[in-house]
Amino acid sequence: MKLSGSAHYSLLLWSAIVGVSNAASDHNSHLNDDTPCIARSPTSGLYFDLNAISLSPPEMKNGKKIQKDARDESWHARGHDYPANFTINICAPVIEDIKDVVGVESSHWKNVSAYYEQAGKIYSIGEQASEPFFRGRKLVLNYTNGSPCPGDYNTASSKNSSARTKSTIMSFLCDRDAPANTATPSFVGTMDSCTYFFEVRSSAACGGIAVDPNAGGLGPGGVFGVIMLIAVAAYLIGGCAYQRTVMHQRGWRQCPNFSLWAGMFDFIKDMFVIIFSSLGRCLRIKRSPSSSGYVRADGEGRGGFIGAIGGRGVGHGGRRDVDAENRLIDQLDEEWDD
Repeated sequence: MKLSGSAHYSLLLWSAIVGVSNAASDHNSHLNDDTPCIARSPTSGLYFDLNAISLSPPEMKNGKKIQKDARDESWHARGHDYPANFTINICAPVIEDIKDVVGVESSHWKNVSAYYEQAGKIYSIGEQASEPFFRGRKLVLNYTNGSPCPGDYNTASSKNSSARTKSTIMSFLCDRDAPANTATPSFVGTMDSCTYFFEVRSSAACGGIAVDPNAGGLGPGGVFGVIMLIAVAAYLIGGCAYQRTVMHQRGWRQCPNFSLWAGMFDFIKDMFVIIFSSLGRCLRIKRSPSSSGYVRADGEGRGGFIGAIGGRGVGHGGRRDVDAENRLIDQLDEEWDD
């Protein structure tokens, strides 16, 4: 069975599009999943970049922030019925300069990523971690190695025994209405004041197609552009081949839809002619009355139409000799009749 010309060209175009799509998929499959604070969904294949909501201390110059809108404090979550509020950062230590953290060595104070303050004491609920992961469809980030859990502080002070430490579990939820680079953590609860559960709503948790800046490949816009170029090439080549072989056209008439494009070209050309003609007519400088060589007769004795053909004017301040002008006109009429 032979395919018609249009079906053959459609099949060719579809094959090209599938090839470009497969190339884009291969490009995305080579992205590095070990980038800090980035996770890839095993079900949808989307990449979730939490670096957008990871805060860093603002850059300062002469005691002032370089960027006025730079945030100078970490994210906060209200404890509600819990007797403390929480301070959290994502994939990075908190911005605040905290000291005297209960049960944590001084060398680790700068690594605390979540804490709360109660009765004048600071309790860590986890140190920095930058490896979010998926548990089913939930994007999760864990912080561990915080302050000792209640009842285990005395045990932790002994070097020969181990104790449980406070930890944090954060579940990220997609919020497309949230402002960019903004996170809203909410405290869910704790069963034993040892493990704390939070939900973090942010647009960064909605996922997207990652682009590897080191790969030098095509992004979504580049893939769309390649598809459009292939479609235009298939239209031109296939149309010319059809017009030449089937319709036996030659010259410019081999182009597909030649009459349509020729009509559009003529229309555009006519519009340019009309526009430029109108502009030329509007901008044309009209000749002044003095350039015609005639000056109106006035009371100051300047020659008018009669003076131009031999009539006489009057002197300065004199009255116009109307009778002389009338006689001259009658004489000219008689000569014209002869």
